[in-house]
Amino acid sequence: MSYAIRKTMAAVLTFGGGTALLCILTFIHINQGSVSIPAGTVMDAIFAPENNLQHHTIRMLRLPRAMMGIIAGGALAVAGVVLQTVTKNPLSSASTLGIHSGTYFAVVFCTVFFPALLVGNGILAAFLGGIATFLVVFLLSGGRNAKPVRMVLAGMIVTFLFSSLTSLLQIFYENETAGLFLWGSGTLVQNDWSGVKFSIPFVVAGLAVLLIMSVKMDTLTLGDDVATALGQNVNIIKFITVIAAVLLTSVTVSVVGPIGFIGLVAPHIIKLIGYRKHFPLLIASFIWGGNVLLFADILARIIDPSFSELPVGAVTALIGAPWLIYLVLRMRKTNYGNENTAVMAGKMTGGKSLKLVIPILIAIILLTLFISMASGNYGFEPVLLWNTFFGESNEFMRELILDLRLPRALVALLAGMVLAVSGLIFQGVLRNPLADPSVIGITSGAGVGALLTMYVFGVSALWVPFGAMVGSFVFFLIVMFLAVRAQFQPTILALLGIGVSAFGSAIIQILVVQADLGVASALTWLSGSTYARGWSELFDFLIWPVIILFPILLMRIRVLDTLSLGDDTAKGLGLNVMPARFQLALLATLLAACSVAAVGAVGFVGLIAPHLARLLVGPANQRLLPVTILVGGALLVAAEVLSRTLLAPNEIPSGILVAIIGAPYFLWLMKKRA
Repeated sequence: MSYAIRKTMAAVLTFGGGTALLCILTFIHINQGSVSIPAGTVMDAIFAPENNLQHHTIRMLRLPRAMMGIIAGGALAVAGVVLQTVTKNPLSSASTLGIHSGTYFAVVFCTVFFPALLVGNGILAAFLGGIATFLVVFLLSGGRNAKPVRMVLAGMIVTFLFSSLTSLLQIFYENETAGLFLWGSGTLVQNDWSGVKFSIPFVVAGLAVLLIMSVKMDTLTLGDDVATALGQNVNIIKFITVIAAVLLTSVTVSVVGPIGFIGLVAPHIIKLIGYRKHFPLLIASFIWGGNVLLFADILARIIDPSFSELPVGAVTALIGAPWLIYLVLRMRKTNYGNENTAVMAGKMTGGKSLKLVIPILIAIILLTLFISMASGNYGFEPVLLWNTFFGESNEFMRELILDLRLPRALVALLAGMVLAVSGLIFQGVLRNPLADPSVIGITSGAGVGALLTMYVFGVSALWVPFGAMVGSFVFFLIVMFLAVRAQFQPTILALLGIGVSAFGSAIIQILVVQADLGVASALTWLSGSTYARGWSELFDFLIWPVIILFPILLMRIRVLDTLSLGDDTAKGLGLNVMPARFQLALLATLLAACSVAAVGAVGFVGLIAPHLARLLVGPANQRLLPVTILVGGALLVAAEVLSRTLLAPNEIPSGILVAIIGAPYFLWLMKKRA
């Protein structure tokens, strides 16, 4: 078959087939609804409208929703094309670079504190938030020298940070942000044509600018030096195109909320067909972006035939997360897999004496436990604590401290220890200093299992921890399968973890909306909290991992040191590498599942604690293990104290507090070592 015929067939498939599919999906989409309307009536409502209820339903509710799906999907796909070109990163999109989380946070922040700035559906707030987020990610990942993996990892950390801050606002200002939870998950619901009328001018203007700049964008694909030699002002091209891309993203967020992965899926569909020139690439991506989003919305209403509004953003994540995993595995043979993330592990040399470090950490833990038990809504009360243990105290204070504050502090201590050790094992097994139960998807798997147990199977709350363990084990098997496929390349595994975690988060989002769970209580559990935790959680889920699993790990800790030498060397030393990896990773998964069962999905402890331990005692795992245990425990106890006292009598979920502290630390570390 000649090149010309192949090119013609590709054009017919891309533009003709894409447009035909768009028409078919639009018709299917309009025919969906809680009330069945004959197809003939739908056609009459569009082409020969009459003044009756069915025609008004089609023209004022269903048709605007379908049109908004096309506009939003197209705009996000075009923005994805631009971001991938400007950053030279095939994994770039508004969701993977954290732009969606930044725009969402900006809108929620202005809703609570500056409602006057929410003119025009909040597009100004969304636009400023999107631009600021892109600049932060771009600069922290190395600016012009940013590598693709580093940029996506920076986007992941920024997303964690903004998501935590957004959850904090939604928990404390539940009334002010009551209508934003479904919107924040992405929804195409439209009550009239106002959203379409508002977005069309911005989308048309942004698309027009990018089409005009398309030839100049073609030169960027040749490299900045070549583009400059061809007479192009690279900085101006990037500035204009990024502004247009963020504008397109902001418009869609302001109307339908942050809908992820469209900017990743649609452009790659077109690129797989063979298009590289930006003029046809932009037009085709717009068409297929509309197709992907309409298909996702149709699928959402097939999954939930009750039409209680399943968030389309969660469905696009269900589609997009496997697509991200596919793209990462497809790229694993490129140089992305060889990027060195080990530079982020902290200092790998030196090390203070354990005889000095361990007593200091134990003293810090005892001090934080003392502060925790002596702190409450009325401030720091050490005298009352002393009287409770060694003097005269009333029954109320004795019960308050011994039955509420003490077990809660101990739960935080042991959960922090368990999470820290889980993170240490995953970092060693996967050879990835960014591995952590929350980052690679184990925590989200536990959340999926727990919510499925609670709301789908409707069993007793006693079975929820069991569901969390089953969910974490299923996601562990997925992660290990992908790790084998990726040959345990650290950077590839970090990206695969983002995909797995996004997939789990999408399922959790769907379950939360479907179960009609209170927003504040759902966000509190999903963020991780020691609130109302007591002796039962301590003895049911946390004591036995420390008593049973920690000694097993202590006997196997030398295996981590052997694995760090590389697979070939480890095999030469007589280690059966694959079974050893699997056994240690299973141990880490059990630890993470126990923690989730006790305190919910606390993130970052397993990421931060091993890094801080390395800064103190160096990289040898035998020295790292006891220090990591103590650092993790101290970290979560400190977070527990601050969560109760910073905004007393209100309480910040401990997981959110750890993320707010941990994310800037890693962003600083990325910038320092970029």
